Amino acid sequence: MLILTRKLGESIHIGDQIEVRIVAIDGDQIKLGINAPREIDVHRSEIYESIQKANNQAASEKLPENILRAIKAMKKGRQDE
Repeated sequence: MLILTRKLGESIHIGDQIEVRIVAIDGDQIKLGINAPREIDVHRSEIYESIQKANNQAASEKLPENILRAIKAMKKGRQDE
């Protein structure tokens, strides 16, 4: 992990498109301002981890039988073309 020291109002750049600025410091909390392109997701770590957990759970769940039959029928239809 890269560790940098910054003062209030200073920033860092990540690549050419992302800037992280120290907006405020209040006790043990630091407020960050992030400028990033809309296509880059920016989340608090706890939210990001929750999204990843939900995605992994959804990917591991078995699809209902009627959905599996429909997918198989679609694949068979493509093979017959």
